[in-house]
Parts: sequence; C-alpha cells; structure tokens
Amino acid sequence: MSAVKQFLPLFDRILVSRAVAAKTTKGGIMLPESSQKKINEGVVVACGPGATDSEGEVIPISVATGDRVLLPEYGGTKLTFDDEEYVLIRDSEILGKFVKATSS
Repeated sequence: MSAVKQFLPLFDRILVSRAVAAKTTKGGIMLPESSQKKINEGVVVACGPGATDSEGEVIPISVATGDRVLLPEYGGTKLTFDDEEYVLIRDSEILGKFVKATSS
C-alpha cells in the first residue's frame, strides 16, 4: 500500500497533489525549468475530519477527496511520498474550488 493512502491529515488540514507545469509547448518545444510557471491548482488527495469550535462541535471541511482546488502561491507544508510532491494546507487557506459545468 502506498504511503499516501496511509496518510490521514488531522483537524482541518487537506493533502493536495499540485498540478505539474507543462514541460513542452503545444508545438513540441521543450521549456527550460526557469520559464515554467508554478501551477496554483491541485487535486485533493485526503482530508481531515474538520476543526472543532469552542464548544467541541466539528466544523466540516468545504472540500472532498477528488475536488480540484485553487491554492495560494505560497503557504502550506510540502511533503514527498513515493517521489511525488504534495502540499498539506488548512481548509481556510484554499482560495476556491473548481466545479464541473452542468449541461442545461
């Protein structure tokens, strides 16, 4: 079993797999690392149960496993599992969630 599947964030923390920047253009030109942009988007891999308020009630997390989220440029704790990089971030630090468009 992989280490990421065995990892469970505590409280209101969320484990996010950051999207990888494109290494080539659509035309096939290789981009050097210095010109690759840092992607502020990722997929939620694991969620904690939520934070507790002053009365001991659990405040649920606003995202679920599999959601695509917008991350701040800086912040979070970088973790590496099985040679893949992840970010451990609080629920309140997530800037937004991408929702799938519904066809009408």
